[in-house]
Amino acid sequence: MILVPYDPSWPQRFEEFAASIRTAGAEGWIVEHIGSTAVPGISAKPIIDLAVRIEEHQQFDAHRAGLEAAGWHVGSGIRTHPVMLWESAGERLAIAHFFGAAEWDLAPQRLLRDWLRAHPADVERYEHAKHDAARGGDRRRSLQRGKDRGHPGDRRQSAGSARPEPSDVYDKR
Repeated sequence: MILVPYDPSWPQRFEEFAASIRTAGAEGWIVEHIGSTAVPGISAKPIIDLAVRIEEHQQFDAHRAGLEAAGWHVGSGIRTHPVMLWESAGERLAIAHFFGAAEWDLAPQRLLRDWLRAHPADVERYEHAKHDAARGGDRRRSLQRGKDRGHPGDRRQSAGSARPEPSDVYDKR
């Protein structure tokens, strides 16, 4: 796993990818910047993550061909919701997660982004966990162990706080 320092161009790159989804998708789709590249100041894999709110998964199916024509393709090991990738010259540049309206408010990727934006101390802890995981041998397990120790959703922290539940979000394969 390669982490790079925060790049101030990430928000603009998000806007470019979001525009391609809005153009090829249905009217009214909401597209948000998620993942570490959406949190100012945190190092991240230089892959832009997007959350796309669709009414229901059939709407994704109806617009899939248009998204593919725009350069997106279906991929990822995630099975809970549709995911599309944008790659160039064999390099992954963006990942779009499509959530139905019923899933939108509790999408873990959105909750984590919002938590980190609102809690700078947790950004530092999360970033340390990411760097520890990057140095580990088994990428997926070391990232999960690092998140379990330093993830803002760690249930061992102050009971009663509205923190997101830890989840396995390794989807950059």
